[in-house]
Formats: sequence, structure tokens, C-alpha cells
Amino acid sequence: MPFRVPPTFAAWQHRDARAGFEVVFLHADRGGSRVDGVTTAVEDGEAWVIQYSIGFDAGWTARSALVAGRSAAGRSQVSLAGDGAGHWEVNRAAAPALDGCLDIDLESSALTNAFPVRRLRLAIGGHAEAPAVYVRAADLRVERLEQRYVRLDDDGGRQRYGYTAPRFGFACELLYDPYGLLLDYPGIATRAA
Repeated sequence: MPFRVPPTFAAWQHRDARAGFEVVFLHADRGGSRVDGVTTAVEDGEAWVIQYSIGFDAGWTARSALVAGRSAAGRSQVSLAGDGAGHWEVNRAAAPALDGCLDIDLESSALTNAFPVRRLRLAIGGHAEAPAVYVRAADLRVERLEQRYVRLDDDGGRQRYGYTAPRFGFACELLYDPYGLLLDYPGIATRAA
């Protein structure tokens, strides 16, 4: 079953890996979509705030992002621009290490794992590699993150996916609501609204 049009806002309580809260607003935007969000958290004894805006084309391929952070170390900002075919610029400089990435994954966000599954539209039993432009929370360092999604049997009206990020030795099951937003991200966050 396809995902419904997302609501205008959502929120998550971050837990385990960090203590915090994330609020996002979702908008239709010139033939695509845009999400604007903020995460505030304390992780490993350090407090940080990340504010972001991510733009998508009509097929949920990430096309741009502006990410700003603040911590005790100061303020930082990074801009990302993609051509929709997997080529990226980071702060207006070509970033060939990111070639092939169609998604943006923010370490600070529970939301960003929603977009690859919307874009991929996997049938039950289907799987796909989905490398992402990964932005670290502490310093906004941009890296490539290899990821894999496997569509599992649905749980009622909710879609389930196996997710792995081999670099971190991380694997879990992600549960999505009928709008394609995460309900539970084990060890990271749970949906609050």
C-alpha cells in the first residue's frame, strides 16, 4: 500500500542514544516537498541544537539542504545541493565522494529515514541499497553513509523495514505509519505527535 500525503507536522522524543526532542513541519514546495525541523538534545554530556530545511523533488529524491548547528563549541552551518542524479555540492564545492547518493540522512533526525522508503516504494520482500549524504550532529561533517532497506511484511496498516548501516554495525526494524513517518526508531526515537 502506498503512503498517504504526510501531515503538516510531526515530532519525536529522542531517547537512549541521546535525550532530546525533534519537531518538523512538512510542506508542498514547487513540484516537490520541503521539511523544516529542529532537534535539541544532550548526547554524551554535550548539548546541541540542529535546525534544518531539506528540499525534495516530486519523487522524494533529496535536492537541497541547509543545516545549522549550535553547541558549546559554537555555531556551524552546511549547505547541500544535489542534481537529482546523485551528484552533490557541499558548501558550493563538488563532492564526488557522495556520487550516487539520492538521500540526505541527518544524524540528529529521526525523520530523515522516512524519505528513502517513500522514494524506493519497495514491494514486500524487496530490498535496495540507499547510500545517503550523512551529516553529523556534533560538527556538521558531511560523509557518505551506505544504507540498506528491506521491506518486511506489513503490521496492519503500518509498513515495516529492516534497516542496516554497516559502518556503524547498526541494524534494526523500522516501523512507519500510513503517512510514511517513523513510529519507532529503536535506540534513537519514538513518535510523539
